Amino acid sequence: MTSVTIRIDGQDATDTPPAKRGLAMVFQSYALYPHMTVARNIAFPLRMAKMEKAEIDRRVRAAAEVLNLTDYLDRRPGQLSGGQRQRVAIGRAIVREPKAFLFDEPLSNLDAALRVGMRLEISELHERLGTTMIHVTHDQVEAMTMADKIVVLQAGVIEQVGSPLELYRAPRNLFVAGFIGSPKMNFIKGEEAARRGAHTIGIRPEHIDVVENGGVWQGTVGVAEHLGSDTFVHVHDTGLADTITVRVPGEVSHRSGDRIGLAPREDQIHRFDAQGLRIG
Repeated sequence: MTSVTIRIDGQDATDTPPAKRGLAMVFQSYALYPHMTVARNIAFPLRMAKMEKAEIDRRVRAAAEVLNLTDYLDRRPGQLSGGQRQRVAIGRAIVREPKAFLFDEPLSNLDAALRVGMRLEISELHERLGTTMIHVTHDQVEAMTMADKIVVLQAGVIEQVGSPLELYRAPRNLFVAGFIGSPKMNFIKGEEAARRGAHTIGIRPEHIDVVENGGVWQGTVGVAEHLGSDTFVHVHDTGLADTITVRVPGEVSHRSGDRIGLAPREDQIHRFDAQGLRIG
């Protein structure tokens, strides 16, 4: 997905007085004032709009309660963790009481653990506020877990619009098929695809079964990534593609160099034509 620039009435959104716009933006960079307390950072756009102090205090307290920042209102940004700073940036947007939020890759500066935590917090915030949120991200896991509807963009062109599961189950083209899903979909061309009436076929790692005897495809284990709950087996020498990735539930004993059989689930094979568009 790609970043978005929004202009309102001929002005950049960040130049429009907060009280006069229905959109609030939260950026990748927290953009907090280091010399101000959390409370003053959150209140800043309201003070610039010359709102009454009593109303400012009410909105700041309400936002702090929603974001669990009540105990940090007197601290400065340098005394906060990355996740807490991002919550302050979100609070600064919440107090404007906008009709919609635009999140421009707000989690990309956080480490892995904080990303998961903030992903949940933003999703819960969406449920509580009931406000439209547009979330721009390059991370398909964020898109799949946070969105009601996903718009997949490539070079500024909309490739597909739909719910996360709609895009997962029926990708419109090769780009969407490769973007949605982790590990990504396996793509196969040549005779194997032609036999199924396609230029390219795709099958997700979780839709290929490892079999002890036989199997439609045969290959050699290259690397097996053991994650505990799942094992990702990367299979070479299949004659189909450089690597076929298989997602196996639980722990498996396959080692590098083992020969294994693969059984693709035929009803889960996606077909694409020479232009990369979905067939059927």
